[in-house]
Amino acid sequence: MTLLLLLLIAHLLGDFVFQPGLWAKDKLNRKIKSKWLYFHVLVHGVLAASILLIDSSYWWIPMVIIITHYGIDLSKAYLEGKVKPPILLIIDQVLHISVLTLIVKLTGVNISISIDYDLNSVLLFLMVILMVTYMGAVFVKITIASWSPSSFSDSDDSLVNAGRYIGIMERLFVFIFIITNHWEGIGFLLAAKSVFRFGDLKEAKDRKLTEYMLIGTLVSFGIGIIGGISYLYFIDLL
Repeated sequence: MTLLLLLLIAHLLGDFVFQPGLWAKDKLNRKIKSKWLYFHVLVHGVLAASILLIDSSYWWIPMVIIITHYGIDLSKAYLEGKVKPPILLIIDQVLHISVLTLIVKLTGVNISISIDYDLNSVLLFLMVILMVTYMGAVFVKITIASWSPSSFSDSDDSLVNAGRYIGIMERLFVFIFIITNHWEGIGFLLAAKSVFRFGDLKEAKDRKLTEYMLIGTLVSFGIGIIGGISYLYFIDLL
């Protein structure tokens, strides 16, 4: 279980933390000709190799991850526009996670680290945090992209990437509220956000923007809630 959790964390780092937006866009546009596709899979290989440095006999695992990740991401690039983005992202992640799970389960490879606390619990916590924050940011963005009001432009008076970081923090708060059994905090957070984000949208012309922001908020809160409930479920299985 330790190795699987480490590989999953490495995957999330490679896909959502160490992959700039430029790389992702170039992969979709240039597909097999994109140099960033190859840089991206190399990053995944390096992350996997860094985990398996303790035993050189596991050299083949990073190679399998590189090859399968390349195939999955290339297929995703060619399916872009044919499958709805949120569904495509879910399929993409399920395939990547399935590959990592099969590698660990079918080969029986594992690592053992002697420490004074439950490492698997810590790794599970870190993994869900990455899923709720960074992966969640991508999912929210592509889910609401098709509803983005045409009148909403980058010239609006707003901090750069403020919405992204607000979303990351709110999902993190929701996650923490759930795992600490403080569900009332979610209601307070939602009310506070409603006041600050929707309070100045009073005119009829702002209706689309209000609905757009509300959808994003509900999707974001949903991800935080699912993340918290999932963590509580899996922590009992460790």
